[in-house]
Amino acid sequence: MPSVVSTDLLTKDFPVGFWRPRPRRALDAVSFEIQAGEVFGLLGPNGAGKSTTLKLLTNLIWPTSGSAAVLGRPPGDVAARHRLGFLPENPTFYDHLTAEELLSYFAGLFGYTGAERRTRASRALEAVGIGGDDRSRPLRQYSRGMIQRVGLAQALVNDPELVILDEPMSGLDPLGRREVRELMLRLRDEGRTILFSSHILSDAEWLCNRVAILSHGRLAAVGTVADLVAQSAAQTTRGWEVVGSGMSSALVDRLRVRTTRATRLGEGRYALELMVGDRPEPIVAELAAAGAVLVSVTPLGVNLEDVFVERVGGAGAEPAGSR
Repeated sequence: MPSVVSTDLLTKDFPVGFWRPRPRRALDAVSFEIQAGEVFGLLGPNGAGKSTTLKLLTNLIWPTSGSAAVLGRPPGDVAARHRLGFLPENPTFYDHLTAEELLSYFAGLFGYTGAERRTRASRALEAVGIGGDDRSRPLRQYSRGMIQRVGLAQALVNDPELVILDEPMSGLDPLGRREVRELMLRLRDEGRTILFSSHILSDAEWLCNRVAILSHGRLAAVGTVADLVAQSAAQTTRGWEVVGSGMSSALVDRLRVRTTRATRLGEGRYALELMVGDRPEPIVAELAAAGAVLVSVTPLGVNLEDVFVERVGGAGAEPAGSR
């Protein structure tokens, strides 16, 4: 089956300087493929090349070398763009328009007219949780999180096969993030392909079939979360974390020598990370004997955050533009 998105040694240099501009490499020979129906996460710290990659795929900028294909066609192909929805990192809209007017305008750009245009605008706004009087308010009265929701709606107004989202959780509160995650899962269940960039690793771990990790413009890792965790050089188990409350300072000092870390969470509340190989039962018994309350006992294993730190730290010695 042909891939929905593919890049082959995709590279982008930007000129830096005024009198004698020199190239700065923002993306360095990045290659990956995304199959139909996948939720694919593009991860990396700020400046890693995530937005540059998405702009190349949407033909907002052009590569220095290498190539890409979107829905089997070159980026920017008109037929492919009709099947694509895109949310930029910082969407900016005509703030004198209402949400309904803006979405109707975008639906018109895709060739929809009359009742179909209004129906698509209403359906997209409903999908992102904008209803009632909010639809009739000028966008200048919207919060940043509400603008982000409108941006998601415009990415869905054409009923796309492929949805590309640049930092879709930006500006959203925890409830909004949860709603967007649920929306992305619904889109996946409908058979759509989703490519999104993020530096929020918990969202990627929750949503993605596969991820790619970028560091200084280079591809540091690509694969499923489970495979990347299994390949990690870190130990598969780091011990246990015991959380207790009602702990006296004397008890904490007594237990501190038997742990790798004791983190204060609040008044009398601590998280104790046990040494690898130690069992939590003796610590739990000592908490009970001292009159403290056991809150939780959690096994600690390698997760996506550990893989991210390991890969980005290893790939981050030399910026891609330093050559």
